[in-house]
Amino acid sequence: MTDFNPKDTEYLAKLQDYYADWKNIPSYAKLCDVFGIASKSWVKAILTRLNAAGFIERTPDGAWIPSRQFFARPLAESSVQAGMPVSVTETQGEYFIIDEMLIDTPSKTTLIPVKGDSMIEAGIHDGDVAVVEKRMSANIGDIVVAIVDNEFTLKTLDKERGHFILRPANQAYPVIRPHGTLEIFGVLIGLIRKYRK
Repeated sequence: MTDFNPKDTEYLAKLQDYYADWKNIPSYAKLCDVFGIASKSWVKAILTRLNAAGFIERTPDGAWIPSRQFFARPLAESSVQAGMPVSVTETQGEYFIIDEMLIDTPSKTTLIPVKGDSMIEAGIHDGDVAVVEKRMSANIGDIVVAIVDNEFTLKTLDKERGHFILRPANQAYPVIRPHGTLEIFGVLIGLIRKYRK
């Protein structure tokens, strides 16, 4: 197996950034520019090592494409404290793929943009993206996407006097007590939020 040298981590990062912008792995000539090297044979050697390490692979027609591992991100060994500061372990932990953390069943999972602030006290903000597993049933206490009187809403499923209700997580909004049907579309299993400068 070809050795993966420390400089390859830098080349991999440059390739990942390029792919994020252009959604492809370019020609050897272009990769000379991306990697900041002059030799196509060096590019070939780098790609061979990235392939041996499991980050890229070849299609039957010989094109380079990213593997699943290409999209893995480093997970620090130390957790970050939201309270008092603690000493930091600078070592990097394992790599993992975000999809694997958030999604159990890809065929049943959909991403839904959140609009409004009715779930703000549950930490769900306007502009977040809800990761929802499509199911027809849910448990009391689950945050669900429900169809109530032909409208979608994201609320906590609850029961009151034998009837299902939907509770907001913001006191400015009323509890929803459906007059007609309440259909569960799916259950919230994760949340994506991008912070911008």
